[in-house]
Amino acid sequence: MTASDRYSYGPYHEGPDPLAPPLDLREALSEIGREVMEGSSPRSALEELLRRGTSGMPGLEEITRRLWERRAEISRSHRLDGTLRQVRELLDAALDAERRALFPDPSDDARFAEMRLDALPSSTAGAVNELAEYPWRSETGRENYRKIRDLLGEELLESRFRGMKQALQNATPQDVERVRQMMSDLNDLLAAHARGEDTERQFAEFMAEHGEHFPENPRDTEELIDALAARSAAAQRMMNSMSAQQRAELDDLVGQAFGDPRIAQQIADLDANLRALRPGQDWESARRFRGEDPLGMGEAVAAMQDLGELDELAAALAQSYPGARLEDIDLEMLERQLGADARVDAARLAELERELRRQGMFERAPDGSLRLTPKALRQLGEVALRDIVGKLRGRKGQRETALAGAAGEPTGASRPWEFGDTEPWDVSRTVRNAVLRTASTGSPSVTLDVADVEIAETEQRSRAAVALCVDTSWSMVQDGRWVPMKRTALALQHLISTRFRSDALELITFGRHAGTVDITELTGLEPVWEQGTNLHHALLLADRHLRRHPDAVPVVLVVTDGEPTAHLESDGTAYFNWPPDRRTLAVTMTQVDSLARLGASISVFMLGDEPRLAAFVDLLARRSGGRVVAPDLDGLGAAVVSDYLRGRRS
Repeated sequence: MTASDRYSYGPYHEGPDPLAPPLDLREALSEIGREVMEGSSPRSALEELLRRGTSGMPGLEEITRRLWERRAEISRSHRLDGTLRQVRELLDAALDAERRALFPDPSDDARFAEMRLDALPSSTAGAVNELAEYPWRSETGRENYRKIRDLLGEELLESRFRGMKQALQNATPQDVERVRQMMSDLNDLLAAHARGEDTERQFAEFMAEHGEHFPENPRDTEELIDALAARSAAAQRMMNSMSAQQRAELDDLVGQAFGDPRIAQQIADLDANLRALRPGQDWESARRFRGEDPLGMGEAVAAMQDLGELDELAAALAQSYPGARLEDIDLEMLERQLGADARVDAARLAELERELRRQGMFERAPDGSLRLTPKALRQLGEVALRDIVGKLRGRKGQRETALAGAAGEPTGASRPWEFGDTEPWDVSRTVRNAVLRTASTGSPSVTLDVADVEIAETEQRSRAAVALCVDTSWSMVQDGRWVPMKRTALALQHLISTRFRSDALELITFGRHAGTVDITELTGLEPVWEQGTNLHHALLLADRHLRRHPDAVPVVLVVTDGEPTAHLESDGTAYFNWPPDRRTLAVTMTQVDSLARLGASISVFMLGDEPRLAAFVDLLARRSGGRVVAPDLDGLGAAVVSDYLRGRRS
């Protein structure tokens, strides 16, 4: 490396962190889908995801917890009478030094001075004001009294202008006069702005002369007012938070700021101007401070500003107002209060929300509500199907049922040969495997091994008409079967729409009545307290669907946790009775026989172990030539998909 080849490293400031892990939209969408399937609206599900966060990303709840910890730390650690205490300590030291200086003097003047000191008011403010014209004999007393006036001036100005206390340390009378002139010019500027005058030129002249006192570097009068009003309102809240006695003492003391009452008057005029220009600021609230660490006026105002910012951040993080978006969070303010990690976490959440919307996971329904898009539903279905395929692969003695069809047309995919496979070989891939294997061993000739063989996956191209009837009665919700039922429907719909597109799927829900729904409606279906399990109506709709596709293999799948307790009357009303009425069972079985005449066997997936339910579904399966499966909730999807594949091949 030459001398000119030098590198420097520092924080990355241009846009998002290039080394940050990518957003896991799949996990986020899965969480949103689960909430939606449990009955939440997509908007509520998105808000819940942002509130909780994901496995690798803290949510708004965690950021808010840190925020309230910071707020509690400020309130529990401090008290507001720091300036009063400092003044009292300086005053006591001044009086003690003055009495020591007077004691050796036998003159009447000395005795009169002692009487004057003894007659001082007990309040700190009263004593300081009484001593304004006192001729100090003690150098320590004179110096301490000057320190009191300087301290009051520095704290008073720091409470309205950030950084002024440091700027005025060891200030000369000329420095104080320049500050007083600055405030006079500032009040003139604000008054002109309040009258509606064009202050652009006046503002430029003011900043050219006094700009060093404003680290916020405002660009116009409005920004200057915003910065000053926030601090002035914090100073008022600080005064509101003091006891009445402390507030009265401080009000009396500020007139001694730098020994120039004009300073306090300019501050009062400034507060009045700002209050008129920004009435929406919080000028009235108070805080309770319970700590032991005393704060000076400037520090107390800074603490009040911190608390005000924390409250503002809490409102933004709550996202409880109309049209709330995570972009509303002031990231600079968040970093100022909670550090860089909090800023990164909030920015990542905002990016997650933005990406979910940008990539088309949500859309507006005709009624204005938010709903999942077909793209989002496809991804949810893909996840659900992948889980189911994993369970199918894990079944002992079974091959990849969902991935390889019976002999038929090739799908274009291949897999390693397994004992018992009858599908044709994929010759090109088999030869390629043999060449690669023997080349790696250094052999000059190519030999074929069983491990090289790949078979071409095929897919049965016969068409099926599938009716999936799912129980939506209240017991499905009550016993935790609502989400597994929806995930099963999502997986089956995704499998058919991607692998068996010629198949016709009808989703049928049945409670007191039955109805056909699309996958969007079923995914967002909310639980309803309603008694009745109208399997009769569901089978009627399944019958109608199968008759519309006479050339297709009929497949009827029923997911239920209860025996029929309702049926459809001839006038379209639903008759309900518990325990099940004989007529309900009779008309349901009649419909089972009608489906059997169409060649449809009914597979029933029984959720629950009630003896009456078991007896009924056993009878139904025997009458239709179908079968009964009693899966656990985790295995429901695998059972339904597996039975669908078996049914369309038979």
